[in-house]
Amino acid sequence: MTFQANATLLSHLKSIYPSSSAINPWYIVSAVAFSASNEPQAVPEVFNYVLTEVSGEHKQRLLLARKFRDALLKSGLTSGYSKAINSLAALHAVMPPELLDTKMLRDPSIPLQDYEQNGRAFFRATYGNTADSVQTLLDTIYPDMGYFSNTIGYGYTYGFTDILSPLETSYVLVASLIASDTPLQINWHLDGARRNGATLEEVKAVRQIAIEAASAAGVKWKAGVPEVRESQD
Repeated sequence: MTFQANATLLSHLKSIYPSSSAINPWYIVSAVAFSASNEPQAVPEVFNYVLTEVSGEHKQRLLLARKFRDALLKSGLTSGYSKAINSLAALHAVMPPELLDTKMLRDPSIPLQDYEQNGRAFFRATYGNTADSVQTLLDTIYPDMGYFSNTIGYGYTYGFTDILSPLETSYVLVASLIASDTPLQINWHLDGARRNGATLEEVKAVRQIAIEAASAAGVKWKAGVPEVRESQD
């Protein structure tokens, strides 16, 4: 039987995030978790649910659509691009024509050197005191991985923050990694979300939303999901 993200489940996921927070990113976390769980058909269900709650202004509706698309794009580096493509295709199939993009949002004329420089800055902001050790790991296991992570990962992909903020981008990574069951990187990005501005309560909520969304989609973890650390390095 095909998994469906029904209104009861979505309402519950929305309720997990602290009501005292100015913005509730539950839909980004849920959509990415469903995508990374290989349930692309659930992504448009989340989108349609949220779209009914957005004001009728075109600007707000377009921003919502772009947040979904960019979250899926960013999640592809950690969950697999085949999953991102399938989820984007499922979303595209229900997207109102006026909310489609026909031109790139990122600037393809920016030199790679600039992306590399910006990527290093975003990488350091996300990893804090652990940035050097993580970068050394990436460079050591495969120098191309170190370069790719800085330039394409954190420069071109994650470092584009016109649509998703650095914090929302951290939430994308947390959700994708939880659904993919990669504990080392989950720890990295739970901490990264704190460094990018989340409170302890908010990070715990994002972790729980991702767990419950992925669990509903059938994901099972080999050794559980790492807890949010009370303090950071």
